[in-house]
Amino acid sequence: MEPQRKTASELLDIQQTLIDREPIFHREEFGRTRADFEAMMAEEFWEVGASGRRYSREYVLETLAQRYSAPYDDEWKTGDFYCREIAPANYLLTYTLWQGSRVTRRATIWRQSATGWLIVFHQGTVVEDA
Repeated sequence: MEPQRKTASELLDIQQTLIDREPIFHREEFGRTRADFEAMMAEEFWEVGASGRRYSREYVLETLAQRYSAPYDDEWKTGDFYCREIAPANYLLTYTLWQGSRVTRRATIWRQSATGWLIVFHQGTVVEDA
């Protein structure tokens, strides 16, 4: 039932760079401020949450500012990564995120730009009976 997913050898360095940035907005080394998060996102960024709702860039920025306005403890682990180039300098990274008993499959589209890596799109889907 599961698709065969193996990252091409020529993309392994890019995959590792992106793994080091996931889960997005949970890596304090990339910042905790609105300005930090804005610098990570493409202008056209949007997201589909685990609920199936669509969220705008502005909504996500407001939510992150609120989340990080106070001390925030976040325990998680990731695995099952796969990276694929979907257009020149645009990469799809998929993985699994475990947050306690909650398991989600994640997909992020990343763009390599002159200023660094930008998040173009993100989606999280809850895994039932994980």
